Amino acid sequence: MSSFASSAAKAMADKKATADKEEVFFHALTRGEIIKSIKAGDILVDGKIMKPSYILKEGEEIRIDIKKEKEEIIPNKDIKLEIIHEDKNIIVVNKTAGISVHPNDVEKENTLVNALVVKWPEIKDVYPHTNEYGKGKFTKYASGKNKDEISEKHGNIGVGVNDGSEESWMRPGIVHRLDKDTSGAIVVAKNMKAFEELKRMFADRKVEKNYVAIVHGHLEKNSGVVDQPIARSASFKKQKIARGKIKGTSRAAVTEYKLLERYDDFDMVEALPKTGRMHQIRVHLSFLGNPIVGDEKYRRKNLMRQIGVKRQLLHAQKLEFELFGKKYSFQAPLPEDFESFLLSIDPALTLKGKEK
Repeated sequence: MSSFASSAAKAMADKKATADKEEVFFHALTRGEIIKSIKAGDILVDGKIMKPSYILKEGEEIRIDIKKEKEEIIPNKDIKLEIIHEDKNIIVVNKTAGISVHPNDVEKENTLVNALVVKWPEIKDVYPHTNEYGKGKFTKYASGKNKDEISEKHGNIGVGVNDGSEESWMRPGIVHRLDKDTSGAIVVAKNMKAFEELKRMFADRKVEKNYVAIVHGHLEKNSGVVDQPIARSASFKKQKIARGKIKGTSRAAVTEYKLLERYDDFDMVEALPKTGRMHQIRVHLSFLGNPIVGDEKYRRKNLMRQIGVKRQLLHAQKLEFELFGKKYSFQAPLPEDFESFLLSIDPALTLKGKEK
């Protein structure tokens, strides 16, 4: 049985839209699904199959006829979780690097969510079951602001992560995200009341998030603010500062940073993102000329790869917020690979209160 109506839908494209970009807003589909459907002939332009890169013209008619089978989260008991905190409303996890937060079209089983539903199967239902934007209900998540307002000002913190789209069932309880190869603290809602309140708080910048990173070279200033918009690169393979050739719309992005420790060839940096763009900290530190150690996507060509470092050394160390009148502060200890690199560049370091 299809999870949404399979009858043909029609949409009119404006002159700025393209068939494989977000300007054509198929809210229930991922980008990959849209492209696959275009190639399969399930999405037609004026009755014809077009390439995903085809540039739409104003007035052309898009016809969509897609059937999609209902799916469910697959529990995975083999994934070990480091739980920092749990109560009736939230779970806070110290996510390991190398694991995605939630399933997607490529990875269905080996994610944080797959592990969470083993112990907490009730969170499977903690997501918007209708398109809140389409019904004008988004105000309860974001203090009266509409989706576009919040997305432009704050990024996807609390917006787009679980927005009532057809794929929201893949993200139960998820109110913010970490990149697959970023480790650290992430909070998950256990019920809809906590989910809605946390979404609102992230959107309104009422959650304090502190990251630590090891970067190449030395910061020009010991502290500062990077206020540079971000957009997709022309290749779609990564994000970039919004200048030159880009795809789609550029978005405001702000990151505060400060030096924590200086080593011979590296700096340890604290980063506090004020917006929530994809890869924001990684892009902004690279923009400063100090890309994160191990970050192959944003590493500058003149910098050597560090032997033994298998992912970007970026860690979400701290989360602070107030929920239902109670103040919370959570700290995620540095993971072993992060500590190992620190010890390799300064063997005299004392970590976790022990002499190494």
